[in-house]
Amino acid sequence: MDLDDARTIGRRLRRIRQARGKSLRVIAGLAGMSTSHLWRIELGERALDLSEIGALADALQIAPSELIKLPVPAPANGNTDSAIKAVRRALRAVSHGQPGGQVVAVETLRARVMAVVSAHTHCDREYEVGSALPALIADLHTSIDAGRDVAELLDLAVFLHVGATTGWLRVAGAELGLREQAVLLGRQAALGRDTPTALALATWGGLHVMLIDGATDLALAELDATTVPTNSPESMQLAGMLALSRSLVAAAANRPADVTAPLEMAAELAERTGECNAYWMGFGPTNVGCWRMAVALEFGDHENAVANAEQLHPERHPHRGSQALYWVHYGRALSRLRGRRDDAVLALRRAELISPHQVQRDPLARDVVGELLAHSGRDSPVARELRMMARRADLPI
Repeated sequence: MDLDDARTIGRRLRRIRQARGKSLRVIAGLAGMSTSHLWRIELGERALDLSEIGALADALQIAPSELIKLPVPAPANGNTDSAIKAVRRALRAVSHGQPGGQVVAVETLRARVMAVVSAHTHCDREYEVGSALPALIADLHTSIDAGRDVAELLDLAVFLHVGATTGWLRVAGAELGLREQAVLLGRQAALGRDTPTALALATWGGLHVMLIDGATDLALAELDATTVPTNSPESMQLAGMLALSRSLVAAAANRPADVTAPLEMAAELAERTGECNAYWMGFGPTNVGCWRMAVALEFGDHENAVANAEQLHPERHPHRGSQALYWVHYGRALSRLRGRRDDAVLALRRAELISPHQVQRDPLARDVVGELLAHSGRDSPVARELRMMARRADLPI
């Protein structure tokens, strides 16, 4: 089996470990886990947690992206892979100063950016978001280079790359390097604009890539260098999202003492703002609850993650994409509790119905589907539903 044919993280991990001539005991020891735990991961009987990705990548001396990248051919493809390639070409052209688009009026570009961000957050025909991005990226950066309405166009560039480009690439399962390229373009636009809002948005947009890459120290340093005033409803929402991000980064960095204060700050701001959607972030009490669940999941406190999840009404979140992520996180937590595996399957199916790519192309979600499949019977309706979900994710059955 070629590495690109490995359909699960566990199989890919095993192939890399064997290619390096390393034993289970050695890699498990370097990653800070038991040999039996690593063996179960390789067999697909145990899904990886976010923090384990970086630890295993370090142990194998590879980039985390090598461990979690999608197999070839990728599952649930359709037009997604071709759209990723087109976005890659557009981002590369901009980074080389040759965006190759048309100069377009700022009003038209504003409408196009808002339409793409709205479609992304509402999971409207996910492949069409990717199809729309390349021309929009080219036209927006060509218009910036033309030198008219530059301030507003830079704001739009930050918003586009934070609100759609990096987010869509994540959902589509694009490699980390490409997502980082989109992050850097958003950051470059923010530095050109040089306002607290633009810089804060650019910081927020890059944090997920840093987390997956295990760069928690850099993420915390970025957050430390970012200041957002809380003198308006919009700025309070942005400050709240950065506080939520800080709590998750602290959890990923295994710094429990630094988790509670930013969560409490975000909760206080959410009580003042209510359910809102400035900068299409969907900040509010529901979002704070979702992030509490994600933080508990990152700590491995699965009972607390489930308890938090079951107090929430995810349909109140203004973004269907975030609703899908809620169900993914809930499913991951349920899969760790005795007697709740059927509930985990149903939660992941709810996520898939909202946003198919967030289950079929997300490495952690696919890993959980594989783990559930390894422990599943064959005769119940839930088991049949699980096998169908695994087939759609192109996992071995």
